[in-house]
Amino acid sequence: MMCVAVTLGAAATTPVHAQSFTYNRPATRPKPPPAAQTGQMLVQATEVNYDYNNSRVAAVGNVQMYYNGTSVEADKVIYDQKTKRLHAEGNVRMTDADGKITYANLLDLSDDYRDGFVDSLRVDTADATRMAATRAERTAGNYTVFQNGVYTACAACKEDPKKPPLWQVKGARVIHDQTEKMMYFEDARIEFFGVPLAYIPYFSTPDPTVKRKTGFLMPSPSTNTNYGFGIETPFYWAIAPDYDATISPRYTTKQGLLVQGEFRQRLMDGAYQIRAYGINQQDRNAYANTVGDKDWRGGVESKGQFAINDKWVWGWDAVALSDYNFLQDYRLSMYRDPYASFLNLQTEAVSQLYLTGVGKRSFFDARTIYYLSFSGNQSQVPVIHPVIDYNNVLNQNILGGEFSYKFNMTSLSRDQASFTPISSLANNNGLCSLTSADPLARTPTNCLMNGVPGTYTRVTGEAQWRRSYTDSFGQIFTPFAILRVDAIDASISNQPGVSNFLPTGDTTALRVMPTVGLEYRYPFINVQPWGTTTLEPIAQVIIRPNETYAGKLPNEDAQSMSFDASNLFSVNKFSGYDRVEGGGRANVGVQATTQFDRGGSVKVLFGQSYQLFGLNSFAVADTTNTGVNSGLATSRSDYVASLAYSPNRTYTVSTRARIDEATGNVSRFEAEGRASFDRWSVSLMYGNYAPQAELGYLTRREGLLGTGSIKLASNWVVTGGARWDLEANKINQYTVGAGYVDDCFVLGVNYVTSYNYVSNLSTPPVLSHSFMFQIGLRTIGNTTSASGTGGTY
Repeated sequence: MMCVAVTLGAAATTPVHAQSFTYNRPATRPKPPPAAQTGQMLVQATEVNYDYNNSRVAAVGNVQMYYNGTSVEADKVIYDQKTKRLHAEGNVRMTDADGKITYANLLDLSDDYRDGFVDSLRVDTADATRMAATRAERTAGNYTVFQNGVYTACAACKEDPKKPPLWQVKGARVIHDQTEKMMYFEDARIEFFGVPLAYIPYFSTPDPTVKRKTGFLMPSPSTNTNYGFGIETPFYWAIAPDYDATISPRYTTKQGLLVQGEFRQRLMDGAYQIRAYGINQQDRNAYANTVGDKDWRGGVESKGQFAINDKWVWGWDAVALSDYNFLQDYRLSMYRDPYASFLNLQTEAVSQLYLTGVGKRSFFDARTIYYLSFSGNQSQVPVIHPVIDYNNVLNQNILGGEFSYKFNMTSLSRDQASFTPISSLANNNGLCSLTSADPLARTPTNCLMNGVPGTYTRVTGEAQWRRSYTDSFGQIFTPFAILRVDAIDASISNQPGVSNFLPTGDTTALRVMPTVGLEYRYPFINVQPWGTTTLEPIAQVIIRPNETYAGKLPNEDAQSMSFDASNLFSVNKFSGYDRVEGGGRANVGVQATTQFDRGGSVKVLFGQSYQLFGLNSFAVADTTNTGVNSGLATSRSDYVASLAYSPNRTYTVSTRARIDEATGNVSRFEAEGRASFDRWSVSLMYGNYAPQAELGYLTRREGLLGTGSIKLASNWVVTGGARWDLEANKINQYTVGAGYVDDCFVLGVNYVTSYNYVSNLSTPPVLSHSFMFQIGLRTIGNTTSASGTGGTY
């Protein structure tokens, strides 16, 4: 092998005799030698021949050339010192400094690789995009014209490389401007598996090296019964490396032009964005049933988050709308999740300012929150002045045990009381609504008061100590002590019906709850050839005084109460701070776990709770009747049980039940099964709930919720889900969709049903239907088309 360093542009002055060597090319391209980075061209070849008469140097056989980070490999390379051009032929492979690889049969370039032409070209870039052409010409070092060019971001088929890729763009001419980093296609056809599906006379797109580029994005069409056909064509403006803007005008046939704009900026310690919408409606009557007679509708939203250091962040979410239904009516959901409504109906938008800190064993969060209700009853929605939480677990032991403490402060205000009917009479006659003809009929017999009018502030501090002992017989004893103090200040407005639930005016209260208790566990282990079973009796005794002010204070954050096996051994079974469990109580149960040697496990828990002495907090009704029908209101609670069985990683079955202690009837039952295989997965959940008249559920609720997905091929997935109300004997919500996803292409088709609120939460929601189509070509762009009836999708 002969190595020669050549200074470009200078004629050779010393004769060199041609020599021949045997050379085996390595499997991978070696790193360019240092000489190739210093303005000299390094040539390695089997033979190097000099033609002094014509001022030509020819490298023949396994030629490798290096110059300024670019390498050329070929069977033969000729350098003409007069014209300063390089001519390479035979298995040509050129790799530039960015990793782009060009394959050709014939390549002709200037000596600095700036200009030239290539025949039978194929280009592979570092980010897995590919170009091919019958001929290409390069000028000015950055302008390449591909004749009969083909472009794709899909890999070639491994089994048949000659098979057309999933998608490709063919153009009579493809122009690549490396200075602008743009690609221009003339007479372009988009093909899928070699079949032309779309013709575009001319279009342009940033080249694959560009992550951010000013220009138009793919348009997105949509249809809706109220605004007609819409076409949205976003324009992206890459203003600077750290901030950009997107203007997205949407023209609708019935309502005119909807203008949208978004500005984003990333700073050293975080990022923020601002988004605004606006439309002057052409047909004001289209949404008259939701917002009345309005010309202009719009909104502004913003979010941001910034890091103070490695433990603390602060940020905000902000929303301001002309009316609460604007985002839904024009499909502008802030959450940008078209599937969220299948299980979680969006009823509000959240504006908040927050500060959060996380330590090794501590957590702090403070935020002020404003909820913008989509129900229209904004006066019944509270404003959270601040809510502050702090938890900490000490690193060192106290009296041999673990010591922790937590703090919560909640302050809120509400203009109007929020009432919910709990009887058919109240519901039919509207006795609990703000427009009730007889507001004095708002009594605990007919209604619940879910929200208290006025101002409410509570400060809670709690300290806890616990320690576990294990004796020589394997018995585990865990004594614990808790001290909790609540300071409460309330100023309740004297609105119609409020005094039937709580005393109006100013109220201050100090609630102290000391607690001591002992938890006992005695696990028995049985080992068999087929597996291991652990049987563990559990008993918990809790001693504390009665709950002071039980049912006489507002309940804002402890309205959710569900007694089951998961909270059987909770010291305080209320979900929030506004209620605290009092009186002596014993929680007793037995837990059994079997672990099979060949995999799989079974876990069973069964237990009951007993009120030993004092006032039973769950038997005392508050403004929301929390706990009254929970199964804990009697001295002997309902039985609770759970069973979870997983024979392997494929199947999981779990059940949860609450059984009436007096009658043996099942008050609450849930069963869920999941199966997940290589190609498909399915889940089915069954729920059966007895009537809870005290909470407004006058009839039994029973239903099925099923979801599933199947992988039809390596990249094809079909998904679906449905919710079946067994009491009404109808499917009231469902979704079905299919999608294809791989490294270069995305395709999605979905049909979704969801519920929209028409005017307020007391009006039954309206079922809407939406169809969505999404297609994305990597490096080219993606677009979404949507059509439907009603609001959000």
